[in-house]
Amino acid sequence: MANSILIVDDEQGIRETLRLVLEDEGFTVDTIASGEECLQAFERGSYGCVLLDVWLPGIDGLETLKRLFESGADTSVVMISGHGTIDTAVRATKLGAFDFIEKPLSIEKTVLAVRNALKQRQLENANRVLAADLRDEHRIIGESVAVQALRKQIAVVAPTDGRVLIYGESGTGKELVAHAIHDLSRRAASAFVEVNCAAIPNDLIESEIFGHVKGAFTGATQAKRGKFELADGGTLFLDEVGDMSLPVQAKVLRVLEEGRFDRIGSQTTMRVDVRVIAATNKRLENEIELEHFRHDLFYRLNVIPFEVPPLRERLEDVPLLVEHFNRKFSVDHGRRAKHFDAEAIDALQHYSWPGNIRELRNTIERIVIMHGGVKVTQKDIPALGGEVPPSAAFRFPSFREASEVYQREFIRRKLVEADGNVSRAAELMGIDRSHLYRRMRALGINARDERAGAS
Repeated sequence: MANSILIVDDEQGIRETLRLVLEDEGFTVDTIASGEECLQAFERGSYGCVLLDVWLPGIDGLETLKRLFESGADTSVVMISGHGTIDTAVRATKLGAFDFIEKPLSIEKTVLAVRNALKQRQLENANRVLAADLRDEHRIIGESVAVQALRKQIAVVAPTDGRVLIYGESGTGKELVAHAIHDLSRRAASAFVEVNCAAIPNDLIESEIFGHVKGAFTGATQAKRGKFELADGGTLFLDEVGDMSLPVQAKVLRVLEEGRFDRIGSQTTMRVDVRVIAATNKRLENEIELEHFRHDLFYRLNVIPFEVPPLRERLEDVPLLVEHFNRKFSVDHGRRAKHFDAEAIDALQHYSWPGNIRELRNTIERIVIMHGGVKVTQKDIPALGGEVPPSAAFRFPSFREASEVYQREFIRRKLVEADGNVSRAAELMGIDRSHLYRRMRALGINARDERAGAS
């Protein structure tokens, strides 16, 4: 229980005094007299905070503290002692104690220590939940052969400090791979710092990566730490590294070779310990031939190459991705989760997804936000780049029936685009309004339905 306290002290008078005081403060309190009983109590349940005496019969308080955390107990421990020394306090802190207070106990100080210990535990639990949410956000979804092979490669490479170069089209999830490598590495507790080399203007990227001192250039009104400095001890992810300018490439090469760099305008060299993971949607070998990328930097980065497959090569993963994004955006936007019927999934699974997972993600988010009902059919799916899923055409025995399917979907989408206005839709399609009305009647399309679907 989050607000429950366990008092462990061999002096009955102290146990009872503390119990009465803490119960008056609104806590639920249990009391016991030995370390052995303390360990047994945690086998039966849990406590938000333990007030643990150092000097106990049997196993002492420090040994109890050690065994408590070795057993995985989720609690905060405040040590109390009538014979406290600095050495004992240091040992208790190293073993995981939150605080150390001496007897005779000050009631005010003891209550404050308990409240702070509980607050600290709540913060730690909240951070664990946040970390779990972030891990879920960076989870690589899919069970295709390509994804399983990618996971195995990540598991082998992550525990090392080897540099990684990730290849893949835009939107394939290269950043997810970089996060997964970091999260499984020995640097997981340290920073993961990202630089999108394609999104930062050339005249700013050097300052962004290496930092600058105050007055280094016009507009540098204060000093700034660069990404290499921020990532010290952790991982630096250079996204779209193929877009980095040649002068900056030379400076990055120096950091990789020597582990040191200078802030812009500084005469002081800084040393860093950073694992670099780079990603690109370009073939850097071609960029080298065009003299857009340094061959020596390429060899430094390309120690362990990764290939992230485009979504069109792992379409069997689409149903899992749809369900993942459906759940995520339903929670994020406070909407009911949708139910995609078999034809909707089939349509999504047979589209080529030129924008890869990013395009699929945006499509599902749009459906979750905009679609009023729970059931999602093929006709409820936003335009997929103008492409008709092959399954929708090949299921029909005749050209006429397949053509009607295409016309119905084309007209419906144009009506949605025109907010249900038939005249405007006819203009967009380049046909006469009366002809459009005739085709709509023949295909059973109602403009009012399409106007509602667009709202």
